[in-house]
Amino acid sequence: MSQVLDTPPPTTPAPAPPDLSALAARHGLSVSGARPSLPQYVRQLWARRHFIGAFATAKLTAQYSQAKLGQVWQVMTPLLNAAVYYFIFGMLLGTSHGVQDYIPFLVTGVFVWTFTQSSIMAGTRAISGNLGLVRALHFPRAALPISFALQQLQQLLFSMAALFVILLCFGIPVAASWLLVLPALFLQFTFNAGVAMVMARMGAKTPDIAQLMPFVLRTWMYASGVMFSISHVTGSHKGLPSWVPELLQANPAAVYIDLMRFALIDSFHASQLPPHVWAIATGWALLAGVGGFIYFWKAEETYGRG
Repeated sequence: MSQVLDTPPPTTPAPAPPDLSALAARHGLSVSGARPSLPQYVRQLWARRHFIGAFATAKLTAQYSQAKLGQVWQVMTPLLNAAVYYFIFGMLLGTSHGVQDYIPFLVTGVFVWTFTQSSIMAGTRAISGNLGLVRALHFPRAALPISFALQQLQQLLFSMAALFVILLCFGIPVAASWLLVLPALFLQFTFNAGVAMVMARMGAKTPDIAQLMPFVLRTWMYASGVMFSISHVTGSHKGLPSWVPELLQANPAAVYIDLMRFALIDSFHASQLPPHVWAIATGWALLAGVGGFIYFWKAEETYGRG
């Protein structure tokens, strides 16, 4: 009798937990923030092209809204930089010797370099500096670095009016070659947007990169022939290995600067361009644009988390 009382009642097995993945699939649910396929991601980005343009324009308008001169600083900033570089490099260091139309040469280099520099710096903070927007709204995150690159392109186009006036004031005639500005800017924008996406992903994970980038970009600027002619300077140093001038001329910033100078300045001849310069410019644009886009897309689901 005691054995019967001490025997515990049989227990019924717990019901198996429901298959949540099958349940979600049956009702058309998906993981929140999951990375879409690459073609789907491209379609989502294209569907938000109007947002990208409006966001870039709004950022450009607000950039100097607190300054009394307002949008005039879009032109004044690169011009003041060019004036400083002319005093230091053109007058004190003598890099203007042997370079025809040095002031148009310098101003063109400064304007084009500023486009690349500003795009990369803005791209570095595209995610880390807009976490509120990233966490509040669902949209393809590549829209942010692309819109910042577009903002800098708009600023450059606004500043090009001053550049054209400078060219005319220094006797540079209007020529059919000025139309080459359009494909050169398209290739440079593609390159800038691609690098901005690479830096946006890196900056989202390690925000301290934004503090390091000014030093990297300043070094890159000095190696890109912004204030001097690469072919002239390297040609005067015969002891340099042959690959040094080739490497300097093939670096993407120098390529896009040289293309703009070739398009706008009639004294800048094709002999000063690296061989196959348009192929090099296209290659850099494809490498950075496509590679940067895929690199950014692979981390799409991680942005704004943690």
